Amino acid sequence: MRIRTTIAAVAATLAVTLVGCSSDDKDDNAKSSTPAATNTQDNSDAEKAAGIPPEPDSAQRAALLAGLKAINPALVGDEDKTIDNARNQCSTISGGGNADATAKSRFSTSEHEVTDDEAKAINMVLKVALCP
Repeated sequence: MRIRTTIAAVAATLAVTLVGCSSDDKDDNAKSSTPAATNTQDNSDAEKAAGIPPEPDSAQRAALLAGLKAINPALVGDEDKTIDNARNQCSTISGGGNADATAKSRFSTSEHEVTDDEAKAINMVLKVALCP
């Protein structure tokens, strides 16, 4: 029951946070054309085809990490790795694979093994905050 309440609270928080995001950040990013940005664009076509969303902007990133921390702070030990895992998990969610089993595997670490309930909650947060 606690996990369901947490999922509902996280989903509501993420929805409010994401609605408040402005598109100004995207415009600023589009104006700065660096070689790294060009390489990211080249990779995004392959990632998009695989069901992997683009890197989240700062507001999305903060909301996503907060949602995962609300499930269990151990899920967010290395924030960059957590974001990579989340983006890759979207591929499984949209691809119809066993998302719960994959979340358990992908987000477990030597310090924390993800439970079945946590895996379900992770996937719910990702559907709301990141996955298309």
